[in-house]
Amino acid sequence: MTPDRLSSTLAALADPTRRAILSRLASGEATVTELAAPFSMTLPAISRHLKVLRNAGLITRGREAQWRPCRLEPAPLKDVADYVEEYRRLWEDRLNRLGEYLREVQSKEAEAGSQGPPKHTTRAKRTTAKKRSMTTKSTTPSLKKPKSST
Repeated sequence: MTPDRLSSTLAALADPTRRAILSRLASGEATVTELAAPFSMTLPAISRHLKVLRNAGLITRGREAQWRPCRLEPAPLKDVADYVEEYRRLWEDRLNRLGEYLREVQSKEAEAGSQGPPKHTTRAKRTTAKKRSMTTKSTTPSLKKPKSST
């Protein structure tokens, strides 16, 4: 499928009314009047939607006496599915790698937790603890009683 064709198919699928029409046609062919029944739209509005679907190659219109039933053409939908499938595989691979990484991190954390607390602290933690102790010393009143002069 050419990018132009893919773009027109995706553009046609972007509208919820057209997707509903395609869903209806998946169960069999239907006339314009039958397709318009569930919508609160005029027949010309439905016809414009059908024209977009026809131009995208998603439907065809036949002729049976005075009726012109619409039929679903699944080939463009398969092309879209094939296009999306490439990206699905890409995202699955990325998510699988992320899952492996998370399992690795969790197992390392579990090993570290079973060995007890770390034996060293980082400089930032030591600095923070030192500041806290200095602040505590300067703001804490002395608990010693003054000597009585008697």
